[in-house]
Amino acid sequence: MPKATAREKLAREKQIKKVIMDKAWAGIQPGQTMLVATPLMVDAYIRDIPHGETKTIPELRDDLAAREGCAATCPMSTSIFVRMVAEAALEDIADGKAVSEVSPFWRVITGQDKMTKKLNVDAAWVDEQRQLEIG
Repeated sequence: MPKATAREKLAREKQIKKVIMDKAWAGIQPGQTMLVATPLMVDAYIRDIPHGETKTIPELRDDLAAREGCAATCPMSTSIFVRMVAEAALEDIADGKAVSEVSPFWRVITGQDKMTKKLNVDAAWVDEQRQLEIG
């Protein structure tokens, strides 16, 4: 079976989960509820960031948690999903889509982020996209 593309991974139907923590983890205390978002939730959030604005991944996590009535959002799965969004966007660009038509992942990561080094893109390009938007 061929390996799934980033677009296919992003589009897989997943349900959000709300986990009541039984022990402290990643700054989330026992008894607090942690949101495990979905790749499409993260994609929609990134697409909703207005042109010219940026967010950090911790801000993204805080916003998603607040929307869902949770204390926090899982940092591990959120990072995986941000990377999925970026990889799907890069696939779309490679297939001929305009930069303006893809999820603007550069609004949440910079060329200096560890995640960027794992992507099939020049880190300078990510920073360039940010600069084009924020001036």
